[in-house]
Amino acid sequence: MIPVFLTATVLLTAVFTFLNGFRDVSSAVAFAVRSRALTASVAVLQAALFNLIGVVLAFPVAAAVGTDWMHLPSGTSGLSLLVSALASGIVWNILTWWKGMPSSSTHALFGGLFGAGLAATLKGGNDIPQAADALWTAVGLPLLVSPVAAFVLSYALVWPVMWIARNIQPSVVNRRFRRAQAITAGAVAFGHGLQDGQRTFLVMLAALLAAGYDDGQSLAPMLVALVAGAMTVGTLFGGWRISHTLGHRMIRVDPLRGFVTQAVGFALQFAGAIGLGWPISTTHTMTAGMWGAGSNQRFPETNRKVMIRILGYWVATPLATVAMAFIVQMALTALL
Repeated sequence: MIPVFLTATVLLTAVFTFLNGFRDVSSAVAFAVRSRALTASVAVLQAALFNLIGVVLAFPVAAAVGTDWMHLPSGTSGLSLLVSALASGIVWNILTWWKGMPSSSTHALFGGLFGAGLAATLKGGNDIPQAADALWTAVGLPLLVSPVAAFVLSYALVWPVMWIARNIQPSVVNRRFRRAQAITAGAVAFGHGLQDGQRTFLVMLAALLAAGYDDGQSLAPMLVALVAGAMTVGTLFGGWRISHTLGHRMIRVDPLRGFVTQAVGFALQFAGAIGLGWPISTTHTMTAGMWGAGSNQRFPETNRKVMIRILGYWVATPLATVAMAFIVQMALTALL
């Protein structure tokens, strides 16, 4: 059964990664397209390219981090946890895309891992050792802190940037910041690939270890090709439902505030991936950052109903994936 579950894990990882690129491309391009810094086609092509570069560079980072925070049981017991988590994340990502709501694939994945581990424990099997502590310190806390940091930093940085541009004509300011947005949109896509590629590689490495293979270094080219290919293809297809919500329905901002949001988002992504080893949700940081930057204007045009719905989906994401993964794992445990 180990080859069957390993194959299922690989296939589900590919689907999950495709959906990650498909949905999260909106976070990188929505504001640049909305402010006309980039056309939609150019923005998606740029996002796909920089996503690809970020994913390729993510593998050595993931290999250095290792899977110490997630010691899976060996054999089908460990692989079934990943199957349950990935399946629940895929279902939730499709649902939120259909609703046009930005939500975190990272929250969905780790919520699924927690739900699957809980089911395994209740069934008397091996759970993920110290799962609660690991998920909180390595995943939960960073994912809660990052959107708050994005909101505060984006709100605060609007003032100094506006002060620098205070003596420049508005048309010139908008033109210059559209150009800057074109650059930071690529940076956000690169940060997304670096962040989410790293987590996908960690799942793949954990699956190989649970299946009894080596640490994955010998399979590095195959893993990189699979993850980078799935992420890039997903990005090229693009999930414009969510992009419309972020760029048009949530809040209206100018190119200056769009640039601030993207710069803050990339800085948090890069610091999390390289400096702190924290998982940072691109969707959460970009959404919260735009909310913060857009709130710091004389007449903020925040659509409060949309923001309340978005926040509701953020809260529901870990709860829903915990529940779905719990059910799937209970079913798989009964079959094993």
